[in-house]
Amino acid sequence: MFRRTFMATTAALALTATSAFADGHSKDIVDTAVEAGTFNTLVAAVEAAGLVETLKGEGPFTVFAPTDDAFAALPEGTVEGLLADPEALAAVLTYHVVAGKVMSGDLSDGMMATTVNGADVTIMTEGGVMVNEANVIAADVEASNGVIHVIDAVILPPM
Repeated sequence: MFRRTFMATTAALALTATSAFADGHSKDIVDTAVEAGTFNTLVAAVEAAGLVETLKGEGPFTVFAPTDDAFAALPEGTVEGLLADPEALAAVLTYHVVAGKVMSGDLSDGMMATTVNGADVTIMTEGGVMVNEANVIAADVEASNGVIHVIDAVILPPM
């Protein structure tokens, strides 16, 4: 049941992104996330951290985008605490962004990628793609200024 729901959600996200290109109106990373409808918390966090204009910029960017369910799985009070601390929130959000457009075919097992935050994430590709402890559940959602890889957990930068 979960797998069927997951696959339907992934297909809907891919269809949304694909249709944006089919009608000639490609959307940037922020607008693609808004249109998908499964990134409301991420979009609110990007707004609260003052990163909307950056992620609407020229890029290109690779964003490992946690779903609303990923944010909901954080310990109680975590999201609220981050929203109240824009600097900490920006540090977490920029840990989900890599400069450049990195498609899934460009990834290799054990690869280290430096995030906009300055800290590295580890990419694993054996048995499915992972970024640190988060699984990539939909890859290569293209936007006009980069690519989104949907992940099932919020990754936190090293302290």
